[in-house]
Amino acid sequence: MSTPLKGLDFWNVGDDISVRDAFGRVLNHAASVRDDFVLFDADVAGGTGAKPFVQKNPDRVMQFGIAEQNMMAAAAGFADTGLIPIVSTFAAFGTMRAHEQFRTAIAYAGRNVKLCCSHHGLDVGPDGPTAQALEDIATMRAIPDVTVISPADANEFMLAFHAILDHHGPVYMRIGRSATPVVFGADHSFTIGKANRLREGRDVTLIATGVMVPRALEAAKALEADGISARVVNLATIKPLDGDEILAAAKDTGRIVTAEDHNVMGGMGSAVAEYIVHNCPVPMRFVGVNDRFGKSGEHDELPTLLGISAKDIEQAARDVVQA
Repeated sequence: MSTPLKGLDFWNVGDDISVRDAFGRVLNHAASVRDDFVLFDADVAGGTGAKPFVQKNPDRVMQFGIAEQNMMAAAAGFADTGLIPIVSTFAAFGTMRAHEQFRTAIAYAGRNVKLCCSHHGLDVGPDGPTAQALEDIATMRAIPDVTVISPADANEFMLAFHAILDHHGPVYMRIGRSATPVVFGADHSFTIGKANRLREGRDVTLIATGVMVPRALEAAKALEADGISARVVNLATIKPLDGDEILAAAKDTGRIVTAEDHNVMGGMGSAVAEYIVHNCPVPMRFVGVNDRFGKSGEHDELPTLLGISAKDIEQAARDVVQA
């Protein structure tokens, strides 16, 4: 393990941990090994998971209140000092309300700002449709030269956080709110732009991102019981896309199912389809929220209601295999 990660406390595989718990932990760890970043908060540190850092390192926090557009513009200017602004708020505010400021003041200028947003997708749960950002991947990946990351679990998030600090340029990264299974152990390695093949398979490839990764693994086990061999790929970096892994999936298995906690339009599935249609067209199915707003409910109930459960991934795989 590299020196910057020494002393980072990982969770055990199988634990149910919220990624926002990882945000507070990795912020404090990173602050103990480097002094080149500050946190920009929009009065939501308790919601994003940054509160432990705010309490321990108050001198490294810039508080803007509920003024996300101002916060984003200020981060752009602050980046010119050489320090790295970590901008944190809810995804609906960071990727939509302050979208123009991020696009023009940060991305267009290539400024070194990292936008880390919680409250995305159905993972938000009972906060309801106005807080369930189902469009964030689409809006952010459409901006030129922006890296877009959706970690699978708390451990991968912490590794990805250190990676984005070392990467120069604008980054958008999702912070999950609800507790989800830990997939990766302390031996996991994260590289921006690289996917991880978690399971081999010959009949279909399940490409998943974020909270959908453990669901894809669950679906693959169910398919195996019926003699369907499913490869599972964790696509944590949505932009830049790992074309080599996607091309291998298309050539080796001939069928692809994408799974994401996001609108089916413009998200990770769309990114994969764009690559596939140009390089190796194969039958595909898309598991995501089907072009509608979310609904208030528990985070473990909404996936079934809106069609992004493990069972939905399993059924999509059966459909594409039998087509």
